[in-house]
Formats: sequence, C-alpha cells, structure tokens
Amino acid sequence: MIIMRKLTSQTNQLSLIVLLMALTFTIQSCEHKDKESTKEATDEVIVETEKPEYFYLRPEFEKAQGYTHAVKVGDIIRISGAVSMDDKGNAKNIGDLGQQMRNCYADLEKILNHYGCTFDDVIVENIFTTNMPAFLKNAAYRNKIYTKQFPTGNWVGVKELVIPDIMIEIGLEVYKPD
Repeated sequence: MIIMRKLTSQTNQLSLIVLLMALTFTIQSCEHKDKESTKEATDEVIVETEKPEYFYLRPEFEKAQGYTHAVKVGDIIRISGAVSMDDKGNAKNIGDLGQQMRNCYADLEKILNHYGCTFDDVIVENIFTTNMPAFLKNAAYRNKIYTKQFPTGNWVGVKELVIPDIMIEIGLEVYKPD
C-alpha cells in the first residue's frame, strides 16, 4: 500500500510536471506568435500621400477662368485640354484646324517639358473637335508627335468648345515615375 501511494504520488508529480511543461510551451508559442505579428507590423511600408503640384501655362487667363492647366500627383500628370489661343484667351488661326492642332501640341509640349516629360510618356490623349472630318484629314500629324507608340484615348465630335472659333482641344494624361 505504501508502494502504491508512492507510485500514485510520483505519477501525480510526473503528471503535474508534464502539465507544467505543456503549459510553458503553449505560453512561449503564443509569445513567439505575438513577436511575429509585431515584426510583420513593423515591416509594413507606410506610404505618404503625394501633394499635388500645379502648373499654369497662362496663369492670368487660367486663374480668371478657374482652372489649372496641369496637376501632377505622384507618377501621374493630368493636363487640361490645350486649345489654340494666345495668352489673353483669344483664338488663333481661326478656320484652320490643322494649324490649331499644331498650336495645341506646341502648348502641350511646353507643359510636358516643365515636368521633364516627352510625348513618349503620354498614356491617354483625348481629342475634342467641332469638325471631325477636318480632324481626320489632319490626324496623320500625330505620327510626328507620337514616334514610339500611341496612347489610349478618345476622339469626340462636339458642337462647340470654350471659345467659339476654337475647333480642337487636346487633353493628356502622363505617366512619369520619379
């Protein structure tokens, strides 16, 4: 009987030791998982929000009309539609869609240069015209502008543009990684 009590006592002690070891292992395992979670959280990259950079091609006119010609946020630059006008907002080359188109591209090139870009960086081009047949006759000029590839975009015929004698407006979206 004494031997049985000793064995039972030893078995209880052994069971208690095994239980304590299992409990210790479980606690350590949980702590390890917490450390991994903490490590994962500290490895996350925090992305700062980009502040828009605004560009005015014709500051007085644009501010009076209430728009900015271009805005850069991160790697994307959005350029409002360029039209054939002088600095005071008067239409240039009235009745000549081909020359108005060239004037638009000349202004767009100034904006692209400001941001260190070229037409090769353009990913979207949207063209609005009051005379689609005349635009189609002059569309081949774009081959001189886009020498590597053409961007996506839309060609849309409209009734009128911002100034009555303006026949074409070209807006762009540009991708330029820093």
